Amino acid sequence: MATRLVMCPHCGNTISIEEKPVDKIYLICPKCGKKGVVRFKHKETKDSIILVRGLTKYYNNHRAVSDVSFSVKRGEIFGFLGPNGAGKTTTIKALLGLIHINEGEIEINGFNIRRKEKEAKRYVGYLPERVAFYGNLTALQNLYFYADMRGSNREECKALLEEFGLGEHANKKVSGFSKGMLQRLGMARAILGNPSVLILDEPTGGLDPRGVVLIRNKIKELNKKGATLFVSSHVLSEVQAICDRVGIINRGVLVAEDSVSKLSNRLNLKPKMVVDLDKSSDTIVDAVRMVEGVDKVHVYGRRIEVICDAPSKVKVVLAVVNAGGNILNITTEEPSLEEVFIRYTGG
Repeated sequence: MATRLVMCPHCGNTISIEEKPVDKIYLICPKCGKKGVVRFKHKETKDSIILVRGLTKYYNNHRAVSDVSFSVKRGEIFGFLGPNGAGKTTTIKALLGLIHINEGEIEINGFNIRRKEKEAKRYVGYLPERVAFYGNLTALQNLYFYADMRGSNREECKALLEEFGLGEHANKKVSGFSKGMLQRLGMARAILGNPSVLILDEPTGGLDPRGVVLIRNKIKELNKKGATLFVSSHVLSEVQAICDRVGIINRGVLVAEDSVSKLSNRLNLKPKMVVDLDKSSDTIVDAVRMVEGVDKVHVYGRRIEVICDAPSKVKVVLAVVNAGGNILNITTEEPSLEEVFIRYTGG
C-alpha cells in the first residue's frame, strides 16, 4: 500500500500515513497532540461517465451520507454494496436527482444532475428496488406509456416483452403479475430506448433461479453492447460474478472502491486450498499446520481446508505427501466478495 507524507497545520510536523480506500481519515499529530483530517482525492478520468464528489445528505439531524466520492468508468459494471441503512438508496436517489442533497456535485455523461437535470437523465435507465406499474393496464400498455414518455419507438415494446419471457402475458393486466414478472417487466422498462447508463437497484430481487440467470445474462449482454451499469445488490455472489469494480458504503461513508481482487489484496485476504484425501490423520493435519505461511486449517472428515498464501501451496502438498497422505483432489478458492464486504463493514 502506498504511503503519503502530510504536514501538521499546527506545528509543521511531517507525518507518514498509508493511502486509504476512503474519502478521509482523522488522525492525531504525535508531536503536538492536535487532531486533523486528511482527505484522499479520488482519481477521475475523461472516461468516467458517473462522477460523485463530496456527496452529503441530511435527514433532519441525521447524516445519511457523508462526503462520499467515487467514479464509474464508461463501459464498466460497477457494484454498489452496503448493509441495510448504510446509505445506498440515498446515494441512488441523489444520482437520479430525486432528492435535494446538502453538499456535493454529481455528474452523469458530463452533465451536472442539479444544473442540467434533463440532459443528465436523458440516457439513463432506472430499475428501482420496489417496481411499480399501473395495475389496470396491460404489460404492453404500460411499456407503451413509458416509451411515449421517453420518446422511444413503441416497436421496441413487444420485442422487450419477448426478451424477458413475458410475450404470452403482453395483453394481461399487470395487477395479476407475480413479483418476479414485475421485476422482469421493470428491467424491460429500464432499457427502453437503449440508454447508455443503467442504474439497477436489486435487479434480481424476487426472481427464481431461471429469472436470476436471465437478468445476469442480460446485464452482461448490455455491457458488451457498450452500456455502463451501476448495480446495487445484496446478492454478493451475483455482484462478484458480473462486476468489474465495487464500492462499499457503511454508515454513510464510502469505505472501499476497487476490484474485488485488489480489495482482497489490500486486506491481505488469502485463498483457501481444499485438499481431498483418501484417508486423513492427525499426523497429516499436524504436518500441514506446521507449514510456514499457513494461517488456518479446518478438517472435515477426509477433507482439509487450508488458508495460506500462494507460495505455501506447494509446501502444503509436500507436507501431506511426506506425512503419508494420498491426495485425491486439490482445488483453490479465491477470497470472496462476502469476506471483503464483512471486513470493510465491521462484521
